[in-house]
Amino acid sequence: MTDYEKEYQNKRNACGKPFTEFVEFIKQYNKESATVMDLGCGQWRDTLFIACKGHSVTAIDTAKTGISQMVDDAKNEGLKVEGIVTDIVDYIPEIQFDVIVIDRVLHKLPSDQQRNVILEKYTKVVNETGFILIAGTPQNKNLISGFFQKKPESWKIIKNKNGFIFAQNKCTE
Repeated sequence: MTDYEKEYQNKRNACGKPFTEFVEFIKQYNKESATVMDLGCGQWRDTLFIACKGHSVTAIDTAKTGISQMVDDAKNEGLKVEGIVTDIVDYIPEIQFDVIVIDRVLHKLPSDQQRNVILEKYTKVVNETGFILIAGTPQNKNLISGFFQKKPESWKIIKNKNGFIFAQNKCTE
């Protein structure tokens, strides 16, 4: 059993409220009924807020308790949320998403190589002109921003401040 699994069993909403940066982005995001993926969603910190704004959210996490609690809460509130218990490394998305949220997950991966593999994998399933929103840790800031800076024809960093890196897909193919 992971530490998160134990924590979620002992406390609902263990990770607290969504980060202000994510809240502000979603409040200003003007696409209706967007498809959103929340990688490493935990119990629901970002997922339920995003779904409350009318978006359909696919939420991925390894913590069975967190997913179960989130799905129950979403169902009680009539929100469009699909919770999937799996590792982001193993998950293969079947659709494209308008927004992908990666909230404090990349630092849990064992290596920079795997972080790059995850970034490559999930940036490929962002719709044209879609967004990827990342809350990272200081040690991964250069890796994450460098990933997008190496692809200026495809990605534009729209926020790179205080551990948050938001990028927009510039592809129009």
